[in-house]
Amino acid sequence: MRPAACLVLAAAFAACLTVRSPAPAARPPAGATATAPLDSSAAREKPDSLPPLPGESAAAPATGTSDPPKELPRGGRVLFPAHRLVGFCGTPGAPALGELQGNLAAKAKELETQAAHYAQGRTLLPVFELIAVVVQSGAGPDGKYRRRVDDSIVDDYLRQARRSKGLLLLNIQPGHSDFLTEVRSFEKYLQEPDVGVALDPEWAMKAKQRPGVFYGQTTGETINDVAGYLSSLIAQGNLPEKALVFHQVNRDVLKDESVMTSHPGVAIIKSVDGLGYVHAKIVTYGSLMETMVKGVHPGFKLFFDEDTRNGSRLMTPKEVLALSPQPEYVLYE
Repeated sequence: MRPAACLVLAAAFAACLTVRSPAPAARPPAGATATAPLDSSAAREKPDSLPPLPGESAAAPATGTSDPPKELPRGGRVLFPAHRLVGFCGTPGAPALGELQGNLAAKAKELETQAAHYAQGRTLLPVFELIAVVVQSGAGPDGKYRRRVDDSIVDDYLRQARRSKGLLLLNIQPGHSDFLTEVRSFEKYLQEPDVGVALDPEWAMKAKQRPGVFYGQTTGETINDVAGYLSSLIAQGNLPEKALVFHQVNRDVLKDESVMTSHPGVAIIKSVDGLGYVHAKIVTYGSLMETMVKGVHPGFKLFFDEDTRNGSRLMTPKEVLALSPQPEYVLYE
């Protein structure tokens, strides 16, 4: 859906908002609705078999030794082409923003079932894409139109990702902040071997733009900045390759894509977010893949709700795998 159509949706979007502190999250331009507040319940207990979370005690390395090489949850240090990533996204208390909320253990089982259709000779790697910086309908105290989730929420999602031997991706909807600032705020998590980043350019708003009325926009140079930062963390911690996803709904939300470059230890993934009828999604995917920079990996997003409206249907795994280039990251919202 183009920004002009979002102007029509904005009135309905504003009418359904409930004033809270902080403000409820805005829906994507494709279907603006209000969301419930985040669940701030305490994180579940950590089984002894799981690695410690950031800030928890861990055995110190022997004096004079460096950090040993760390591996991905299901083995190896490089994501592609050995693995195919399949994920759910969401944030607590907001069903309209994706499947990944509520009973995380149950959602993890659903994800494993869905992912099983995508192996095709690769090792499946489940992905928990938590919307960790949630765009807001109101400016908030700092005027940034965004809210970061509490560390207890990130801890909870990371524990479940580790139970599933999967990855946690921290999805960033920056509002009137900027991507690098928001990504840096989660540095203690990004120093872990199983945590990556997903960027939502449509929610990177320009000055005076209101989320839900206009599409936001970012640049290839901004993605380079985030990739460079992640690459430095990888080198410092002897970490395995990290995923850096950028979601793209149309060509307008990403400028100067051609300047994107490779960064050691970072697998950049372009996830096409077109929604609606199957034919339209396929056409959008083909169009956006035409501008993909060499070395970037293809991704594809499906929507349980928006893709099944008005007589449309969810694409099957067989249809998704028939796309060219074949997606290496498949995400369900």
